[in-house]
Amino acid sequence: MWWGSPQCPVRPVEQRWIEQNLNWMAGEFGAERLRGRVLLPTEEDFPGAYEGSSADVEALVGRLCRHMGVDPARIEVEHEARDGDPDLEAHVPVLSSFSGAAGHYRERGGRAVVAIRADMAERPMALVATVAHELGHVLLLGDGRVDPEREDHEPLTDLLTVFFGLGVFSANAAFDYSRQIRGEYVRTSSFRLGYLTEPMYGYALAVYARMRGEEAPGWARYVEPNPRAFLKRGLRYLAASRTSTR
Repeated sequence: MWWGSPQCPVRPVEQRWIEQNLNWMAGEFGAERLRGRVLLPTEEDFPGAYEGSSADVEALVGRLCRHMGVDPARIEVEHEARDGDPDLEAHVPVLSSFSGAAGHYRERGGRAVVAIRADMAERPMALVATVAHELGHVLLLGDGRVDPEREDHEPLTDLLTVFFGLGVFSANAAFDYSRQIRGEYVRTSSFRLGYLTEPMYGYALAVYARMRGEEAPGWARYVEPNPRAFLKRGLRYLAASRTSTR
């Protein structure tokens, strides 16, 4: 074609890292897990009303424990206080941003303590991504699969959420910009969650789909436009690469 062959949406070093580690996960967790259910932000996968209460959060943790094969008895959920003053934010213009981890993992008394920022309860998509990441620590660090001193263990844990069928949530929560108008005031916020970029999530989802034998995965329509664009580029690149090596 005159416009050239499809290009990989990530840099070569990121491409190698994603491919090598997803293949390692397939060997570590098995083909059955690879072919497991992809969870989606639907009533079927997350039934019932969600109001952001502590009970709702703990129920979600239990649901994700079952999906990821983590014994809930190993988990202790800790709710961290919210930063900022919500009453003040409701009446004055606020520009806020957040970047990095929304939860913290540690062990106490033989149990994994998953501490969740209270304001995550207001962002169900980000909450699922955060809990999945912290449970990923249980599987990687708690079960001794990865050395805690390994430099890339945090992005590796994000990648694990893709392998465990929760990548739609992680990719959608990677970046969020919102603008709220309350009377004469405007509140804008930007939210950056996790350790992988949107292009990396998109390509990871593409490699994951290919490993599962999915050329046009139905779950892709639930991915937000930005990461979905990188996912589609990744699928085109992988399809072209497979054709060229035959």
